[in-house]
Amino acid sequence: MSSSTHGGAHPGERSLIARHAGTVFVGQMAVMAFGVTDTLVAGRYAEEALAALSVGAAIFISVYVALMGGLQALLPVWAELHGAGRSAEVGRSVRQSLYLCAGAVCIGMAVLLFPGPLLRWTDVPQAMQAEVTRYLAVLAWALPPALLFRLYSTLNQSLGHPRLVTWLQTASLALKLPLSIWLTFGGAGLPALGVVGCGIATLIVNWTMLAVALVMLRTQSLYAPYALWQRLEAPDGRQLRQFARLGIPGGLAVLVEVSSFTLMALFIARLGTTASAAHQIASNLTAVAYMAPLALGLATSARVSFWLGGGQHARARHACRLGLEMTVLCALAVAVAMALGRHVLASLYSSQASVAQLAAPLLLATAAYHLADAVQTLCVFVLRCWRVTVLPLIIYCSLLWGLGLTGSYWLAYRGLGPWGAMQSPLAFWLMSSVALGLTALLFLALLWKTVRRPPAAAAPAAVGPPETPA
Repeated sequence: MSSSTHGGAHPGERSLIARHAGTVFVGQMAVMAFGVTDTLVAGRYAEEALAALSVGAAIFISVYVALMGGLQALLPVWAELHGAGRSAEVGRSVRQSLYLCAGAVCIGMAVLLFPGPLLRWTDVPQAMQAEVTRYLAVLAWALPPALLFRLYSTLNQSLGHPRLVTWLQTASLALKLPLSIWLTFGGAGLPALGVVGCGIATLIVNWTMLAVALVMLRTQSLYAPYALWQRLEAPDGRQLRQFARLGIPGGLAVLVEVSSFTLMALFIARLGTTASAAHQIASNLTAVAYMAPLALGLATSARVSFWLGGGQHARARHACRLGLEMTVLCALAVAVAMALGRHVLASLYSSQASVAQLAAPLLLATAAYHLADAVQTLCVFVLRCWRVTVLPLIIYCSLLWGLGLTGSYWLAYRGLGPWGAMQSPLAFWLMSSVALGLTALLFLALLWKTVRRPPAAAAPAAVGPPETPA
């Protein structure tokens, strides 16, 4: 596809990124509505169900997002090939990515089917462990379609066609909502299944979405130039190593970020069901807010990689700057709304006064957390376009695990410097916000240094067979 048909001129770049991000955002919000639905349904079923959901969802999201991060890191590869007009190589690359996805599925299901060691290590109360284990056993079988659908989503985003994914995600919400309510509370001859009912609803929806996506890939003409349905080639060691150089640091970086988020939930669980339920409200709102920078990061990186693939480095830098501007403005608006509306938002999530009262002050900290999270998300997505993946991983490990998680634990349970042990989930949100803020500042400095390199030093080569010219 030529530059002009993909959005060419500078004046249209902002609107093109905005439209792409807006489309992705609607779809991601539909997916997040799955989690919001489960949180609301479980919260009204029982406080114990909401607490179990908090722990179980945190584990599942950590596993899924870490593995998804490895697959999503392929977006710059396919966007570059698309920008360079190498359509047939896109199809071959997608088929090779199936091997990567198969490995991710095996790892993820093993963790979800055997969560006992993790639950014991983090001292999740014994009374909660059985319900969490049953919930995760169901979600283990929802993971394969979720990861395969993520490949479909990444392909569409790299080609500049996120709308089909959004339609599927939005339509699936109409199935998820009634299923979660019915399976959790029971009715029409079905017993109440509690939090496990939410998991079964997710399982059904994920397989349905994947089935429809496969039909779309087979029947829609826009995929024809990429020859996706050719026979699956044997594993290509060279290409899989190139995937690994992007996917493994990318996936590990996401794992560090999300596991720091997950371990918050597991460590907070020892404070009791009220603290876990309040944390789940703050966590869910933060995850919902994250969808905006995620969408902007995906849209911006697709445009940056498209221009890099076409050898137009100035336009790649221009797209990067526009994406960062939009991300900061959007994050400021969301953070202010979250802080000002904290009491209303907390009461919407839970009918338990004690839970809402504890959750409200957490949302002040989550407002700061979101602002830092938005900036670092955009930076890390764009840095991947220039194949900068290892240093962000080192920064994540040092700050999110070191300062954020370890500092949170000490502040909550042992005291930190002049501050005594808070014995509150607020300790975790405060320290994590500080750690993420420092991460965002370092990523901004790294991005500034990267985009200012001369093109010969900064521009990556699109993935392709050795004999194929770039």
